[in-house]
Amino acid sequence: MDSAVIQLLVLAGIAVFLILRLRSVLGTREGYERPPEPLPNGSAENRRNFDVIEGGVDHDITDHAPAGSAAALALAAMKRIEPDFHVGEFLGGARQAYEMIVMGFERGELDDLVPLLSRDVFESFDEVVQLREREGLTVEANFVGVREVKLVTAAFDSERSEAELTVRFVGELTSVVRNREGEIVEGDPNAVKQQRDVWTFARSMGNDNPNWRLVATGE
Repeated sequence: MDSAVIQLLVLAGIAVFLILRLRSVLGTREGYERPPEPLPNGSAENRRNFDVIEGGVDHDITDHAPAGSAAALALAAMKRIEPDFHVGEFLGGARQAYEMIVMGFERGELDDLVPLLSRDVFESFDEVVQLREREGLTVEANFVGVREVKLVTAAFDSERSEAELTVRFVGELTSVVRNREGEIVEGDPNAVKQQRDVWTFARSMGNDNPNWRLVATGE
């Protein structure tokens, strides 16, 4: 037999041997394959899985109250009664209510504020408005804006499901007080002044009425 043919047969035999050897070590890709092993700790996939934890931190609460504080616990209790309650949305509504109430009081127009005020607050506002009328004083005011709206504290009465949220406002407005003759006795129409208020709003959680009412005012 030709030597070249013999060499080819030997090489072919070696190739077949190597293929069979590799199959025994590496296995094949046919049929069922074992799922890949979980990625080691610290991998991106593993971190992503740990990011999604049921019952984790509620940032709507911790953005406005320190975690574990009395205010945070009160807010969590409110959410258990009313899952749709959102602190950020409440503060947005409080900002709008602040402008309405401040301007209604300055102008002596309280009728539209009845749904937003407790009886005690309405009566105290009305007393001031009537006093101004008796003295012949009128207020001209323009609301410029709100520089700050911040939750100060929160409380929740679980027996009555009564929630109270105290908010600090820093508003800006122009205001002058005129006497019967129209003369300015206080203020400057061209000067923007800051007004700081700390107000407490209350509401019964789980109630069909979504309105929060102003129940206390301070500075």
